Amino acid sequence: MIEVKTTPPAPIPDSRALKLWVILSRAHAAVEAHARADFNRRGLSPGEFGALEVLYHRGPLLLGELQRKILVSSGGITYVIDRLAEKGLVTRKPSPSDRRASYAELTVAGVELMACIFPLHQAVIERAMSGLSDREMEVLAGALKRLGREAAALEP
Repeated sequence: MIEVKTTPPAPIPDSRALKLWVILSRAHAAVEAHARADFNRRGLSPGEFGALEVLYHRGPLLLGELQRKILVSSGGITYVIDRLAEKGLVTRKPSPSDRRASYAELTVAGVELMACIFPLHQAVIERAMSGLSDREMEVLAGALKRLGREAAALEP
C-alpha cells in the first residue's frame, strides 16, 4: 500500500462578502420555497407565474421585454408563453411595427386568475418575510438594489 502524506488545507481568511453571499443564498432559498409551493398549488411554474405577474401589472409587452423582466432565456420565454397560451391565460399579438416581434397579453381568463391569486401570493411572501420589520425590509431593499447595480456594472 502506498502511503500518501497530505497537508491540511490552508485556513481560509475571513471574508464578509463570502459570508454574506451564503446568507443571501440561504435566505433566498427559504423564501423561494414558500413561493414555489404557492405556484405549485396553482399549477404554475415560477416562470409562468412571473410572466403572468408582469403582464398583470405592466400590460402587454414584447416577448423580449418580458424575457428580461422575468430573467429567462429567449427559448425559455417562448416555452413559458406557449404553456400559458395552451392554458388560455395569454395570447400573442403581432407587433404592428416589426413583423419579427410579438406581444404577450393576458386574456380575460388570465386577468381574472391573477386578480384572484395575486393577493394570496402576496400574503404568502409577506408571511415568509415576516421575520423583518418594515424598516428592515426598506433598508435591505435599498442595499440589495445598490449591490445588484454595482455587481452588474462589473465585468464578470
